[in-house]
Amino acid sequence: MVVRILCSLALSPSNARALLPLARAAAEAGHEVTVVSPPEMAGVFEGEKIRVLPLFTDMAEIVLSLLQQKRIDFVPADPFSAQTLLATACGPHVTHAYRQLLDVAEEFKPDIILRSGVEFAGHLVAETLGIPDVAAPSGGGQYLDPTLALAELNERRGELGLPGQDSAASIHAHGRFDCMPPEYAFTAHDIDGTFAYQQPATIVRTETGPGWLRDIPGDKPLVVVSSTNVFASLMHSTVFPRILDLFFDGMVAGHMFEGLDVAADPGMVVNALMPGDANPLTTIVKGLSQVDCTAVVATRGMPLDPAAVGDNVLVHDTVPQPLLLETAQLLFTHGGYNSVREAVRAGVPMAVLPELSDQAHNASRVTDLGLGLRVPSAAADDVADTVNRLLSEPGYGHAARTAQRHMLALPPVTAAVDHLVALAGR
Repeated sequence: MVVRILCSLALSPSNARALLPLARAAAEAGHEVTVVSPPEMAGVFEGEKIRVLPLFTDMAEIVLSLLQQKRIDFVPADPFSAQTLLATACGPHVTHAYRQLLDVAEEFKPDIILRSGVEFAGHLVAETLGIPDVAAPSGGGQYLDPTLALAELNERRGELGLPGQDSAASIHAHGRFDCMPPEYAFTAHDIDGTFAYQQPATIVRTETGPGWLRDIPGDKPLVVVSSTNVFASLMHSTVFPRILDLFFDGMVAGHMFEGLDVAADPGMVVNALMPGDANPLTTIVKGLSQVDCTAVVATRGMPLDPAAVGDNVLVHDTVPQPLLLETAQLLFTHGGYNSVREAVRAGVPMAVLPELSDQAHNASRVTDLGLGLRVPSAAADDVADTVNRLLSEPGYGHAARTAQRHMLALPPVTAAVDHLVALAGR
């Protein structure tokens, strides 16, 4: 039985990487897979036997629209507020995405929709077509309050002339996927019908270890640092100057950036807004420079004060994180769910310094499970103290390896595809 699977993606490229193993396994099993995503995510599926339609709006443009509508703040009072995630996941942009996706669905005729956990146009299209939809592994999707989502999505249904729903559980009416064992689940709310499968060791087919990996000494613990600063995600977008305009109330040209090409050098903006130790990446590196370890830091485009970098710290724009974790003793992370799962898959403890959305919840869960610690702040001393404690106390490594074994006992991703096919057949 060949099943037609329509995948819908929104917001962070991490959602595309979380969905990729499922989509790839389905295509390799002979099923027809079409992905609708923002343009910035299309490259994740390069080389796969999957049709990709880059139709949806990029995250930066959604953020700009929500700022203009005053649905979110540039600097939210509570970066972990459920309302901020609610706006980016279920706001008015979903209505436009629904119409785009419905056009694709009417041509493709899907049997089931596989969506990222914070993409709800796919959920509404599935309701319209009377087919099931299932969410891929997602931190935001399992942190989002279903009751708040129901009210917001009913507004979207009203805009589209669709009947409203009464049950908050309707957003997961056909269940969801996860890569964490049930006893290590990170869900913030009760969600029925979860199918857990084993996350592959690597996501990118052609990913290999960089040459500099051979030069890292083996006599010191390796700490991998994943910088997922949301500012870094926005600053390279084409709408970044317009976002800054809103932040400065339309007066960017008249103030600190007059005569400068903000789009060409977004790092300059970060240095101006967060000079010196106000840049958390700088203080994180300062802290790691005090630790007897080798630290590999992925900046993802965030500027970094060179004077803060100790001899034991290696700085790169990006790193093959899953591969590095195979030989690491610690992951320093903001607590994004992909990184959490990758650390558990590798049996590596975590130091978590949350920034926004579900990351504070994830940090608390990591601490409760004994898989690591929440870093009190980005201050250098707090970073150094937390990392030293995690490296010196063996209990965290023991707990991480126990969780790893639970994860390795999960069924393979091919079993998740079989589950998807069974849902479609119903």
